Amino acid sequence: MIETSGKRVLGPVIRLHSRDNVVVARSDIAIGDAIPGEDVVSRSQVPAGHKVAARRIAAGEPILKYNVVIGFAASDIEPGSLVHSHNTAFHEFDRDYAHASEYQPVSLVPAAERASFQGIVRADGRVATRNFIGVLSTVNCSATVVHRIADWFTPERLAEYPNIDGVVAFSHSLGCGMEMSGEPMALLRRTIGGYARHANLAAALIVGLGCERNQLGELMDDEKMRAGPRLRTFVMQETGGTRKTIEAGVEAVCALLPEANRVVRETVPASHLTVGLQCGGSDGFSSITANPALGAAVDLLVRHGGTAILSETPEIYGVEHTLTRRAVSREVGEKLVERIRWWKDQYSVGRDVQINGRVSPGNQAGGLANIFEKSLGSSMKGGTGPLMEVYRYAEPVMAKGLVFMDTPGYDPVSATGQIAGGANLIAFTTGRGSMFGAKPVPSIKLATNSPMFRRLEEDMDINCGEVLDGTASIDEMGQRIFDLLLRTASGERSRSELLGLGDNEFVPWQIGVMS
Repeated sequence: MIETSGKRVLGPVIRLHSRDNVVVARSDIAIGDAIPGEDVVSRSQVPAGHKVAARRIAAGEPILKYNVVIGFAASDIEPGSLVHSHNTAFHEFDRDYAHASEYQPVSLVPAAERASFQGIVRADGRVATRNFIGVLSTVNCSATVVHRIADWFTPERLAEYPNIDGVVAFSHSLGCGMEMSGEPMALLRRTIGGYARHANLAAALIVGLGCERNQLGELMDDEKMRAGPRLRTFVMQETGGTRKTIEAGVEAVCALLPEANRVVRETVPASHLTVGLQCGGSDGFSSITANPALGAAVDLLVRHGGTAILSETPEIYGVEHTLTRRAVSREVGEKLVERIRWWKDQYSVGRDVQINGRVSPGNQAGGLANIFEKSLGSSMKGGTGPLMEVYRYAEPVMAKGLVFMDTPGYDPVSATGQIAGGANLIAFTTGRGSMFGAKPVPSIKLATNSPMFRRLEEDMDINCGEVLDGTASIDEMGQRIFDLLLRTASGERSRSELLGLGDNEFVPWQIGVMS
């Protein structure tokens, strides 16, 4: 478990753990500035969110943040020096997975006292947070058609159906020129099937071309879907081409609107919430404010019977042992390790990707030296509870509590997998200011710092920078996030929804070879 309770604010810096050999700049530090409580004078200009050596760190010595190894000194680092990628070496080190050794069951809130929200209960008992009609393509060749169908349904044409949140197209760049069997095709079909069946879709249309490798019939068979009142299918080469398929699709959606509009929200327990956890544009404050605050909200959600999906496998690398130790069983812990090894030993060998060390320019500018440091913060989104299951990309999430889904770190791809798996909310932390929406589910944005929140207030839902400012604790912020999740699930619009984001963020993971 990452120990987060020992944080101390010391003027312009934050000490995260008594054993750390670095402190984090709370605000910009100039050369010659004294650092209170550390008996150190700054030797460097240190931007807010970056690290300062609190003592001499010898070459090869581990650099510790939250008492967790985030790299090794590439050379001797003198007290007061900026500690960043220029003097931090990235290389492997042993981690004791100690599977299930720290597992503790969740102490659930008594059923009568659990939180609730206003949800849409579907005929099969699943609960929706939004009410869309979806139009999906089997292949990129039908992408224009599904967008033309969805675009026909303007707000003016939907005005008489106030309970419908919209008609949205889900197109992608795959479906042909790829392996006809194996994991790449299975993954694509899992993703399309997960969206077509999603509780937030009152109904769906699936449109194929006809000659693609991702054949509509095989997709339907593999995903155990059948055409019916809630699911219509079209094949362009059989329907008469582009114009006639668009006309047929518009007619089909028009026929679906009256029934889809007949929904009402009703009080349901918070156990029906499944929240996908995302972080993007992370910075040096992510592990100090927004991510642990979201983790506190996740702990509340899990105690109320809900589910949270931690993902972005490259962004837990280096701290995965903090999850395997909390796993409900050795089997679950080993599933996580197997996914990490697949990334390291097969998928990313020799590639300049973040799991092999280097993070994005935005992450670097925000104070993160490498993937170990980024993962330290990223993993905190999952809170402190036990890890109950590990899923492959877009697999249906059935377990309650904290679970993990194997996804890339790229947010649209990762969130697409979570939504296909059943997430009906997305909670997204950001330090640099990611702009993101995720139809057909609402996405809330959590800012790590107050300057960015004020600059991008139109896009941000909560300012977790208040933790840094000293006006809120992690637990208080976690409660605010939990309350916002309930209100958003009940129909309150998130900032990204008010801005109309989410029409183009359906991005299935492309792992196959193209031919």
